Amino acid sequence: MAYFAAVLNMKDISKNATYRPNHLAYLENLHAQGKIFARGPFADGSGGMVIYIADSFEEAKQLAEQDPYIVEGVRSLDLREWSTV
Repeated sequence: MAYFAAVLNMKDISKNATYRPNHLAYLENLHAQGKIFARGPFADGSGGMVIYIADSFEEAKQLAEQDPYIVEGVRSLDLREWSTV
């Protein structure tokens, strides 16, 4: 298992409130499956970050790209492997 940081930068703030419940439900489901280490918004309102737990970059990318915020174009995705060392 590895950790992958998904930085979700705001693209369309007008859609944010509409898709927020779907985004949070999606993340809660993944958290219950043990696929999320940490998550939360940036204090300045510019977006947020999710740290996924996955077997590979490809798995983490698939999880991140299925987030309703990404699917609906609310946020952009910058995914990187995250070292805990």
